[in-house]
Amino acid sequence: MSRADCQELIDAYVGWLRSGLSAEVVEGGCELTTPFLDRHNDHLQVYAERTNGRILLSDDGYTLADLRTSGLDLDTPKRREAVQTILSGFGVRSRGGELLVEASAQTLGQRTHALVQAMVAVNDMFVLAQPRVETFFFEDVRAFLDEHDVRYSERIKVSGRSGFDHLINFLVPKSRQRPERFVQAINAPTRQSVLPYLFGVNDVREARGGETDVYAFLNDRDREIQGEVVEALEAYSVRPAVWSDRSAYAEELAA
Repeated sequence: MSRADCQELIDAYVGWLRSGLSAEVVEGGCELTTPFLDRHNDHLQVYAERTNGRILLSDDGYTLADLRTSGLDLDTPKRREAVQTILSGFGVRSRGGELLVEASAQTLGQRTHALVQAMVAVNDMFVLAQPRVETFFFEDVRAFLDEHDVRYSERIKVSGRSGFDHLINFLVPKSRQRPERFVQAINAPTRQSVLPYLFGVNDVREARGGETDVYAFLNDRDREIQGEVVEALEAYSVRPAVWSDRSAYAEELAA
């Protein structure tokens, strides 16, 4: 891809984001409606209020409450740890069931982006409410990498050309045979869920000179991967590594 192609992706993403945002004044602050959807196809909302010279951003308790209402037990040690790991990766904390992050006027855009990413990631845990699912997809991908002796660092924050930080699930370092590789575990792959990931990948590629191979492991155990998801990934040079075909990628990741 050329630099113009990468810039086109950034412009398209920012344009889509801007056109899907709206804000209303509510008691005590502002309600921001984003174009990102949860599993009910409802738009995710962020609430902002000024406190002690800072801006406090919150999901108003929606994300965790919705998971509990849907039958997901978040009170087991393993799942509490998993939620905390996800939140820490985005610099988000929880308090009384709310997901929270503080921002200054200078970091407001970046911190709002981080909170929305955290809400999407935690919302994806709904799959655990299904009894047939025993482990997180992230853990399955990690076990696969370990099984094939792939060297990696997990949950790495990388800055992109835009200045946003992006969370990479697994970073496989450069070797004599292969360039640096990013591996992402996408548990519920839809066009909606891969669009922010594509923005992040290309944003980081530009900042790092473009010499990075990218893999998106797609969980197809309980769903068929739609063609539009594969096409979107391939259009931006991301390998759609369908989980049922994961062995095909072991050698090149371990190289």
